[in-house]
Amino acid sequence: MLKKIPVEKVRQGMYLQQLCGSWLNSPFWQTSFAIDGPELVQQVRNCGVREIWIDVERGVDVMESAAAMTAQPASASGAPRFRFGKVDSAPVAEELERATRLVSRSKEAVNTMFNEARMGRLSNVSSAMPLVEEIAASVLRNPGALISLVRLKQADDYTYLHSVAVCALMAALARQLGLDDEEIRECALGGLLHDIGKMAVPHAILNKPGKLTDAEFGTVKGHPSAGHHLLLEAQGASPIALDVCLHHHEKYDGSGYPHGLKGEEISLHARMGAICDVYDAITSDRPYKAGWCPAESLRKMAEWTKAGHFDPTIFTAFVKCIGIYPVGTLVRLRSGRLGVVLDNTKSLLQPLVRVFFSTKSTSYILPETVDLNQPGSQEAIAAREDAAAWNLRDIERYWLSPA
Repeated sequence: MLKKIPVEKVRQGMYLQQLCGSWLNSPFWQTSFAIDGPELVQQVRNCGVREIWIDVERGVDVMESAAAMTAQPASASGAPRFRFGKVDSAPVAEELERATRLVSRSKEAVNTMFNEARMGRLSNVSSAMPLVEEIAASVLRNPGALISLVRLKQADDYTYLHSVAVCALMAALARQLGLDDEEIRECALGGLLHDIGKMAVPHAILNKPGKLTDAEFGTVKGHPSAGHHLLLEAQGASPIALDVCLHHHEKYDGSGYPHGLKGEEISLHARMGAICDVYDAITSDRPYKAGWCPAESLRKMAEWTKAGHFDPTIFTAFVKCIGIYPVGTLVRLRSGRLGVVLDNTKSLLQPLVRVFFSTKSTSYILPETVDLNQPGSQEAIAAREDAAAWNLRDIERYWLSPA
C-alpha cells in the first residue's frame, strides 16, 4: 500500500517510493529506497519537497494514526495507462539549458546504476524510470536539444552517455511512430538499459583503441545476452526493455546476433533500438575513430538500410524525427555562407541556421541567425559541408550558444 505523507513525518525504517517533486531537482538519482539510517532521514527531510510517497508494506508506517493520510493501492487492476503531463514545445535554445542539467544528472545516475550491475548489486531498474521520464519529456519539448547535446560526449563517458542518447532517440522515434505515452516510456527505458550487459565486458576490451581480435569481439558480442540475464535477475524491467536489450544487434536481413532473427521476427522495439544504437555510435567520438557528422551518418545508414541492416519503414520515420539536417550539421547556403543548423522542428528542409563563415572570402563573418523557412527568404541550403575541409574548429559553439 502506498501512502502520501508530509516529509517531516519521515522516519528510519520507512521505504520511500517516490518524492513529490522533479527528479531533476532531487539530490537522489533513485526514487525508491529504504530509509535505513538517521543521516538518510535528514537528507530526505532537507531535499526540498513537501510530501513523499511511502510503501507501508515494505517499511514502517508513520507513528500516529494514518487516518488523515492519502493512501492508494500499490497496484490496481485496470489502472489507466501512463500519460506524460502537459508538455509544451520549446525552442532549441531554451531546451538546451534544461538538457545541459539533465545530461549531467543522467551521467551520474547511469554510472551508479551500471556500477551496481558490474558488482552484481542491481536490484530494481524501475528506480531509473523518473530519469527516463525526464529524458522523454525533454525530447517531446524539442527533440534536437538533448539528442544533439549528448552527441558531444567525451570518449571516456561513452558507455554511460550512449545509453542516455539511445534513451532519447528511442523516445523521439516512438513518438514519430505514433506510439502512446506508456509505450514511449517503455521504449526509452529499453534504450537506457540496452547496453547494461557491457558491464560484463572488461574495460580493456571496451576501450581498446585498435581492432579487436576474434576472441575479443566474441566477448563483446556476448553483451546483449549478459544484459538480458542481468535484467531478468533484477526487478522492474518491462518486456519491451528486456527485448531491446537482447535483440538490438539483430539485423533486418538476419545477419545480426545473438539469434540471427530476420525481418518481423525482430520486434518493432528491437528494430527501433538497432537504428538508435547505431546512429549514436557512429556520431560519437570513440577511442578508435572520430564520430561522423549527423547528416553524413544518416547518409551512411541509408546505404546500410538498402543493404538489409535496418527496417526501411522505421529508418524513414527515424530520419523524419531527427531531420535531414540534424541540429549541429554544417551547411553551405546559396550565398556561399557556412552555418550550423540550430533548429529543424518547423521544417526539415528549411531549418533555422546560424551562419558564421564566408566561402568567398574564406574568413569568419559576424554570426547571424537565418530562418530559411521564413516567407520570402532567398536563402536555401546548397550542400552539407565538412568542417575539416574548411579548417573550422569548435563549430559547436555556434549552436550551443546561438545568442
